[in-house]
Amino acid sequence: MLSNILEYTLFEFEDEIMRIGEKKFRAKQIYGWVLKGVDNFGEMKNLPKGLVEKLNEHFTIELPKAIEVQVAKLDGTRKYLLELSDGNCIEAVFMKYKYGNTICVSSQAGCKMGCKFCASTLNGLTRNLTQGEIVGQIIAAEKESGEKINHVVVMGIGEPFDNYENLYNFLTLVNDKDGLNIGMRNITVSTCGIIPMIYKFANDFPQVNLAISLHASSDAVRREIMPINDKYPIKELLIACERYVNKTHRRITFEYTLVDGKNDRIEDAKALAKLLDGLLCHVNLIPLNPVLETGLKKSRRDNTNAFLRELEKRGIQTTVRRELGNEIDAACGQLRLKK
Repeated sequence: MLSNILEYTLFEFEDEIMRIGEKKFRAKQIYGWVLKGVDNFGEMKNLPKGLVEKLNEHFTIELPKAIEVQVAKLDGTRKYLLELSDGNCIEAVFMKYKYGNTICVSSQAGCKMGCKFCASTLNGLTRNLTQGEIVGQIIAAEKESGEKINHVVVMGIGEPFDNYENLYNFLTLVNDKDGLNIGMRNITVSTCGIIPMIYKFANDFPQVNLAISLHASSDAVRREIMPINDKYPIKELLIACERYVNKTHRRITFEYTLVDGKNDRIEDAKALAKLLDGLLCHVNLIPLNPVLETGLKKSRRDNTNAFLRELEKRGIQTTVRRELGNEIDAACGQLRLKK
């Protein structure tokens, strides 16, 4: 069985290259081509014919295949439906900002967390993605768009901390100077709040940004829209967040999707401000991108603005997420669900 090169770190691939009788430096040459999106050994111009033949005998380059690309006319956001080698489909989103290009990647095919506002979880979890399948989303998007990506958000389909080993390998590979060389501070990982993994993440990647999907200021409401709250209630989650900040001295971002009539009242804003008082954090208010199957509705603009003002008045640094790709299926899991 052929081995996918993207499943190796450069260090591991050097060992593999020497194992087939080639010199160590060839690994870096090959790796460089793969990270540029070249998926045919014969197109790697600085490799001798004999090495190309050996590579074809032992290795493969498996990139996710873009089977649908939706492009937003207003802001250039690109939504990818990507097919993996086993036929499973995932999504990635390419977004343009003033500070550079960002990609939101998936970490699982499906999700088992059951968040009520998210299309990703409607059909449950199929399987974890490998490190190669996660990094392959970046390579595929760069290849299709023709643009360099310099910021990564692990906030697509799946719960990253439910696939921690492959997440660990992916972050290491993306940050490697001989890999994609993306700085740790340019990477954000989002979790619905798996507390033991927050502690582990603080030790393993203290420079990577952490985002917590909070979405409610009370256990009663959060439990209703996020089943994970049954296992990890808000009080315990915030203790973990405090310890994370003390350990890393890094600010946490709290994601808060505003749902009409569910969590968007002024009383909710006051309760949220009280919860987060004194914690080094930032709140990112997210206008809900409605998913037909959930029945949940987007908060009205005046409620969103009032919520923002209330948090700011109480000293909580807050922004409203820029709405990208409104005319495409940009909410996580929507395009895959159609497939």
